[in-house]
Amino acid sequence: MRTVWLTGAEWAAVLRIGLGLWWLESWRHKDRKSWFERGTGIAWAAGVAREHRWQAVRTGFEKVVAPRPRLMAYIVVYAELALGLGLVSGLLTPVALAGGLILNLLYLVLMIHDWAEQGQNAMMALASVVALFTVSWQTWSLDRAIGLLP
Repeated sequence: MRTVWLTGAEWAAVLRIGLGLWWLESWRHKDRKSWFERGTGIAWAAGVAREHRWQAVRTGFEKVVAPRPRLMAYIVVYAELALGLGLVSGLLTPVALAGGLILNLLYLVLMIHDWAEQGQNAMMALASVVALFTVSWQTWSLDRAIGLLP
């Protein structure tokens, strides 16, 4: 592979770190007080799910998320933080990439009618796939530094 300025492995690490920074920004801009105390994030998602054209999304949300809104708020908010930290530091990178891919696909399906969200989640999912299949933890990662992953 021919590259400019950095090696292919280094560019893969740049992509991984950039994706991690994107997750950290998603976590940073959330109003955690309103998410945790007033349940605004899950209430908003419940409204989206209620109006969703796919019955599977409505049913899944009602069975999994709606009965436990406070727990789900914590899971969403801290999953974004964990993904960001894992990807930036390169710790448990394949787990963070797979988890981020799943979360982006869930967001993509839930917000299928919101073009701005679709674009963001599709691009983050694509970056996760590329970072995963280019073994982006082989450079500039704790996984590599501590010998956790080759």
